[in-house]
Amino acid sequence: MQRVTVLAGGYGGAKLSHGLALHAATSGEGRELSVVVNTADDLELHGLHISPDLDTLMYTLAGEANTETGWGVREETWSGSGMLERYGAETWFRLGDRDLATHLVRTAGLRAGRRLTQVTGELARALGVRARLLPMTDAPVRTHVRTDDGWLPFQEYFVRRRHADAVHELRYDGLDQASASAEVIFALQRAELIVMAPSNPFLSVAPILGVPGVREALSPGRVPIVAVSPIIGGAAVRGPADRLLESLGGEASALGVARHYAERYPGLVRTLVIDWRDVGQLDEVEALGLRVLVTDTLMDDEQDRRRLARQILEAGGRGRVRRRRGGSGRTGSETDPSGPGPGPTAGPDSDAAPAGDRTESAA
Repeated sequence: MQRVTVLAGGYGGAKLSHGLALHAATSGEGRELSVVVNTADDLELHGLHISPDLDTLMYTLAGEANTETGWGVREETWSGSGMLERYGAETWFRLGDRDLATHLVRTAGLRAGRRLTQVTGELARALGVRARLLPMTDAPVRTHVRTDDGWLPFQEYFVRRRHADAVHELRYDGLDQASASAEVIFALQRAELIVMAPSNPFLSVAPILGVPGVREALSPGRVPIVAVSPIIGGAAVRGPADRLLESLGGEASALGVARHYAERYPGLVRTLVIDWRDVGQLDEVEALGLRVLVTDTLMDDEQDRRRLARQILEAGGRGRVRRRRGGSGRTGSETDPSGPGPGPTAGPDSDAAPAGDRTESAA
């Protein structure tokens, strides 16, 4: 049985994790899937502990996600939110009725003294999720962004202000005092493949990698680590990843993502997955010492998710050039810097996923 551990934020991380779960279920191959999820986006609102990225992963893997908004639960109703508005309470962070039940149960569990990891496992099992969903830490970590108006809590910037502000700096309050849980360390050390999802490198992946104990458990020389670029054709599919890459000193491109990982985490990532639209940057990415898988990284439906998951699993342990044809009919190619790569791929344009009315996920 192959053991795969994913490091993930919300939107992109949920889609890829779902693809890995679908592939395991339909391929007949035994696979143990663990997902270590960013919790630096968590917030307390109306007395409730809300974990947006964990919830997006959980709802998606349970088949309960609202595919129209990209966040929250399907078949949602809004009576509770309507009453909050009548009471004059803040409603900028929209909470549906079914979603509220999750936060109520989570908060009650935490107040009863259980760890976030334990409560998350209970919630996921109740929804029939077979993968292990693991918060990156049980300790409180909160992302803040510095804008022209000063420091803002992440959700104030991202949801309330719809990530319209220019960001000059990030900080992760509580990160130095946090520690990875025994469950996270176990999942990382036992993994035979580690995948960094197409999540925001700054807002989702960086907090996970910054948790004390995580980097030490990754052992890149022991296990292949594959990262998926969240940038396609110079833009993020959702969220502000492209703008953050530029404002924090890089460039909004697959090459910018490659440089970010290569320079900030030297030797950590073995293979970078980029979209066929960015094949023109292939040589420059390889020059950084990275293997490259070029394919269609948009995941518009379950078939796309399953195809990309399969290609990533195949790329995880191989160093030779390979060609494959994905479910979309477009050719994927994998290259190693030590050998010649295949020629450019081609395919039609595709629209990015629509944004929700709360806001789109950071990842």
